[in-house]
Amino acid sequence: MAVLSKIRNRSGLLLLAIGFALLAFVVQDVFTKGFNSVSTDVGSVNGKDISFDEFKIKVANTEKNSQNQGQNMTSMQASNQVWNQEVQVALLNAEFEKLGIRVGEKHIIEAFKSDPNIGQNQMFLNAAGKFDLNKFKDYFKEVPNGIQMLKDQEKNAELRAKYEIYNSLIKGGMYATQAEGKFKYEAELNKVSFDFVMVPFSSIKDSDVKVTDEEITTYMKTKEKKFKSEESRELDYVLISEKPSATDEAEIKKNVDALLLPSVRYNKETGKNDTIQGFRSVTDNADFVNANSDIPFDSSYVSKQDLPAAVAEQLFNLPAGEIYGPYMRDNYYCLSKGLGRKAGAKAKASHILISWEGTKVPNKKEKRTKEQAKAKADGLLAQAQANAGMFMMLAMSNSDDSSAQQGGDLGFFGPGQMVKPFNDFAFNNPIGKIGLVETEFGYHIIQVTDKQDAVKLATIAQKIEPSEATNDKIYTQATKFEMDAANKDFAALVKEAKLTAIPAVRVKAIDENFGSMSNQRQIVKWAFEGDTKIGSVKRFEIVNVGHVIAKLKSIAAKGLMTIEEARPQVEPILKNKKKAVKIEAAMKGASLAAIAATSKVAVMNAVDLTVESPNVPGAGFEPKVVGMAFTSKAGVVSKPIEGNSGVFVFATKVVTKAPAIQKYDDYTAKVKQQAVGNSGRFMQALKEDADIVDNRANFY
Repeated sequence: MAVLSKIRNRSGLLLLAIGFALLAFVVQDVFTKGFNSVSTDVGSVNGKDISFDEFKIKVANTEKNSQNQGQNMTSMQASNQVWNQEVQVALLNAEFEKLGIRVGEKHIIEAFKSDPNIGQNQMFLNAAGKFDLNKFKDYFKEVPNGIQMLKDQEKNAELRAKYEIYNSLIKGGMYATQAEGKFKYEAELNKVSFDFVMVPFSSIKDSDVKVTDEEITTYMKTKEKKFKSEESRELDYVLISEKPSATDEAEIKKNVDALLLPSVRYNKETGKNDTIQGFRSVTDNADFVNANSDIPFDSSYVSKQDLPAAVAEQLFNLPAGEIYGPYMRDNYYCLSKGLGRKAGAKAKASHILISWEGTKVPNKKEKRTKEQAKAKADGLLAQAQANAGMFMMLAMSNSDDSSAQQGGDLGFFGPGQMVKPFNDFAFNNPIGKIGLVETEFGYHIIQVTDKQDAVKLATIAQKIEPSEATNDKIYTQATKFEMDAANKDFAALVKEAKLTAIPAVRVKAIDENFGSMSNQRQIVKWAFEGDTKIGSVKRFEIVNVGHVIAKLKSIAAKGLMTIEEARPQVEPILKNKKKAVKIEAAMKGASLAAIAATSKVAVMNAVDLTVESPNVPGAGFEPKVVGMAFTSKAGVVSKPIEGNSGVFVFATKVVTKAPAIQKYDDYTAKVKQQAVGNSGRFMQALKEDADIVDNRANFY
């Protein structure tokens, strides 16, 4: 009671202390989060924000749609798809606004018509088979959230219509002049022949030429646009796999072996021991397999080619009632019992499909009625029966099926895989038989080309997995490595633990994959967290894989690539430049023969090369060398020229000019066609010039 009395007397002081604690908590939260607050926008394009709330709904819908289509897209994959769409829409809308592009109802209707999911949908067609806007709008009156869905459809159609106009403007601006046509003509038909000496860069060892980090950085700065990079993190890591030990394997094998013979098991219901038949003597093979196998019983017949290659011969020839095994298949120990063989269990056939209007066949080769199709099929059947060797050619030139490209060959198939009339013909007729059947797809001229026997097996398969004791040992090893890695050299620790060394991995903020492991967003997110510093270590448990222990090695800010990233691209270029200096200094002599002698190479010839096709014999693509050969005086030995594959010295022999022509229309058309093809690159150009801020790493 005395204690309670003291508390009551000092309650005001207690409330004040609690108030101060709460205030301190709020102030700390403001300092830790408020001044470094995360934007509520997922990003921005040229200052225009993209709301996360709207963005996440689109991502969720994209994931849902992918699941409906059987693709199972991850959240990050869906995010990437939606982000690219949002960026493109923002850039395009800005362009539309800048150019004053507007569309009306007619444009929107045309956009609906051009969308096959709308314009060719039977629900939205009138009696004449034309798209009916009223039927399209009426559809949305009957579905939940239909008004909003219709608005979204109209908005998308408006965007597509504007895009068509914008794209037409770009293509319309891609013109070519007669002067460009003339240049194209001369580039294709002007020819040059020359003698040359080439000393390849490979004549000097890479180890004899050093490139410093400073030289790589200097080179990148001359081409900043090419070598720009996002913020990234480099991590050392090691994988400690959860894999079964030799003891685990032996235990599984022992369990599988034990299934062969009868065993005694205690029955809780009766309180007595029951004798359980072994796999050798059991009669209900399906129940026995399902009770003892990690893979359920399969009653289908299997051809030899579908059996595991290492044991296919033994399993295919296994007599009924006999057992083969135990043997390993993937990560399973298996026992297989022969249950019988079936002749002709699989058939192989080729066919020629002749469809008619109304059948479920896209891309028909020609329009025809059912009567016309029957007449054509009968004619082809007669030809095929008269000369079976012609079947492949008849299929390639006449069949409406995609198998026409393979001469009608459908490969092997089992019972029930084809529609019933086709199935019955293939399995009820001998090899070589040619006949005609009708299905909902059309008329099939069928040739039975082969048949395979198959066997039925009862297979017990038990997965070889690490035991609980093995997993505990692996966990202990991974935890110890994590603790040691905080204060020790990572590479030395990997070597000491006798683990497999893995090259360091560089990741960007929105990456999902980590090294060779897919969908490891958790590791990437950790690397970019504010409290993850260089030297920070963390262990990640990957289900069915093992433990990844990662250590942050370095941080690269947004800007130029790191030297390590750029080295594979830049170092060979800089080394070749240094090699060129050495090679040029050694190229002594007043004639090609003399230079060849001092350089220990031969004088070679290039005949009738063009600007369009500058492939130098023995050297490859060398546009700089060929271009200079066109402008050099005949018989004059050139100065050394650094090419793509080595250093060249040449002497032009003859330049043959293309004959003059009146017009260059054909060549101007070629230039225009190329220019129009380049028009598709405008989106990349817009992205490169835009100020794009991507905050998705804060949300995903």
